[in-house]
Amino acid sequence: MGVASSAGKLVGQRVAPHVPRLAPDLTHSFVREALHRAIHGVGPLPSAAHAADAQLAEQHGHVGKAVGEVIDNHVRYAGAQGLVTGLGGVITATVTIPANLAGLALVQARMVAGIAHLHGYDLDDPRVRNAVLACMLGRQQVDQRIRERALPGPPMAIATAPVHDPALDRVITAEVASDLIQRVGGKRLAITIARRTPIVGGAFGMGADGWATWRVGRYAAGELRPRARR
Repeated sequence: MGVASSAGKLVGQRVAPHVPRLAPDLTHSFVREALHRAIHGVGPLPSAAHAADAQLAEQHGHVGKAVGEVIDNHVRYAGAQGLVTGLGGVITATVTIPANLAGLALVQARMVAGIAHLHGYDLDDPRVRNAVLACMLGRQQVDQRIRERALPGPPMAIATAPVHDPALDRVITAEVASDLIQRVGGKRLAITIARRTPIVGGAFGMGADGWATWRVGRYAAGELRPRARR
């Protein structure tokens, strides 16, 4: 498994950085489409805000518990390969992106958007939408891109910036697309190698998506600090 993971990561690192340069409109379209559908709802999934509010009601107004439920639900969605692939198909109908990649983007974007909503952020604000996407990179990747000056600051700073910077839209979507392609591409190679052992391949795929989604959720919950809810 260690060899599989290392090989997958290496391939992803070599391929992913070139994708935005080779197909910038494609990567921008699929990430923004995933974000739009995550916020407004798609198929069996209601909008991020509606689902988050339902969790808040179930938890009798306790925001922290509602956030935890939002994360747990989306970890399960990410681990259910059939659902993620099916949701991805909604996006791949309009842009040519592998279904698992698009589905995972939608699930994670919906989770972070739900957390942002519960913490008092306006999902119609383009600054907040960019912050949602930035959270999907995770703490380590965000910190690295800040050091490289690819991002102006962490998600909280992006969400609360004095003004929206339209140029940042494409920068963040390209970064998110590269990161997702690297992770999903690496995971697929790792699964191919792991399938030499019965059952391990499927378990690895479910575990990888679920674990990655959990980490993104916890990062978003800590980074997007609560504000007064409207």
